[in-house]
Amino acid sequence: MLRGKDDVVRLAVTALLAGGHVLVEDVPGVGKTTLARALAASLGLAFRRLQFTSDLMPADVLGGNVYDPATGAFRFRPGPVFTQLLLADEINRTTPKTQSALLEVMDERQVSIEGETHDLGEPFFVVATQNPDDFYGTYPLPESQLDRFLVRLRIGYPAPDVERALLRERDGRDPVAELGRCWSLHDLAHARRAVDAVRVDDAVTGYLHDLVLATREAPRLTLGASTRAALALERAVRAHALVQSREFATPDDVQALAVPVLAHRVRTTGDPLDRSLAEAAIRDLVHALPVPV
Repeated sequence: MLRGKDDVVRLAVTALLAGGHVLVEDVPGVGKTTLARALAASLGLAFRRLQFTSDLMPADVLGGNVYDPATGAFRFRPGPVFTQLLLADEINRTTPKTQSALLEVMDERQVSIEGETHDLGEPFFVVATQNPDDFYGTYPLPESQLDRFLVRLRIGYPAPDVERALLRERDGRDPVAELGRCWSLHDLAHARRAVDAVRVDDAVTGYLHDLVLATREAPRLTLGASTRAALALERAVRAHALVQSREFATPDDVQALAVPVLAHRVRTTGDPLDRSLAEAAIRDLVHALPVPV
């Protein structure tokens, strides 16, 4: 899907199998949209893309009740979130009011409108993209919204040789359109159930918990990882082991996921918009923590 970005694809699939969502933060034009489209195409998921702008309203995301002249009654018209894979493009270009419209649906897979609850069903997977916060016209995501994302990652520029090959091979065709479906919905559901069966020994659980506790005591962090963050990391560790074709988790899984799962859930003593500070703090804690043998 993204040549030379196997780690990015692996983390996205890990989040999908774990039942979580993905936030991709990067500059425009490095493949964020391609990643979402390719995941939907290869898994046969219904796909919707919603461009977030400053004038977008919650009803434009969730839907709402509209008057039907034929019946003289109001009926619910589903919004773009009623799909299986939603690409929330440039999510931080919309206002906090509209951002918060996603809180319930990302956490509970349902939409509540005027006292009525509408279920989305499974699977429901959000890939949200956002531009760096120093870009013009962006609204930083609040902690409650960031916490809805299992992993936050960046794609980055391709290696020079990979980019050169892309320039040589470009022929105007859409590579995503040529992707074949490799899984059915039954396969995906089976894989998600298999995540529950991945074995996590007490030593690995203890190592994971020690890392979470360390975030709460680190002098460079003013807000450590919550219990929800610990549970999210444990679930992601199971899924990551499965993606690696293992039936058991190891400390390597914890180390691979510590930054993408925890960094956006903690707060540093420095600039809160500088994500590199939180990532560096988590990375240092991982390096300092004794690894079980």
